[in-house]
Amino acid sequence: MAISIILIEDHSDFRESLSFLLNSNEAFRCNAYSKAEDALEKLDEDIPDVVIMDINLPGMSGIDCTKRIKQKYPEIQVLMCTVNEDDEKIFQALQAGANGYLLKRSAIDEIFSSINDICNGGSPMTPLIARKVVSSFMPHPDLTTQAATLSTRENEILDLLAEGRRIKEIADKIFVSVNTVRTHIRHIYDKLQVNSRVEALNKSRRNLYQK
Repeated sequence: MAISIILIEDHSDFRESLSFLLNSNEAFRCNAYSKAEDALEKLDEDIPDVVIMDINLPGMSGIDCTKRIKQKYPEIQVLMCTVNEDDEKIFQALQAGANGYLLKRSAIDEIFSSINDICNGGSPMTPLIARKVVSSFMPHPDLTTQAATLSTRENEILDLLAEGRRIKEIADKIFVSVNTVRTHIRHIYDKLQVNSRVEALNKSRRNLYQK
């Protein structure tokens, strides 16, 4: 039986090309949508095996759509397919429940094999993305020392980031300017050797567990 797929992609050329190639392969059956909202409306009557999801969509983002799908249909496999290789977006997508993460520059054979892999319990990722994920969990021997050097203010800002506060909210709460908060965040990133909020929070949590 063919693997049923929903493709959610707003760029018409990529959507039409990928949909055509998928439907040209007898192993797959694909319905394509340009907006997350349209796909969600049809989901109940067309429950797929796999959703191929872009991140940057008009209206609801691919990350928010992934959360919605996983809440209602946890058995659906979600494969992100995007140009976005930003660390924070990668981890947000995985935390939302994505089962795999490919970059759009992937060859069509890689996309086909990733669909089969994800249906067999795998978590396919473009090598660059896999390296980023693995790197985020690699131990840093000097992390404890570096974390200990965070100032009281930096630790306070890190706690507020963990609460999901925006930079403007943090600035208002601790009575400093937005630029001052940004400077503190850059110092936190430098000390923890990270490049994003998600990495900073993950490393600070691991450091607490190691104490």
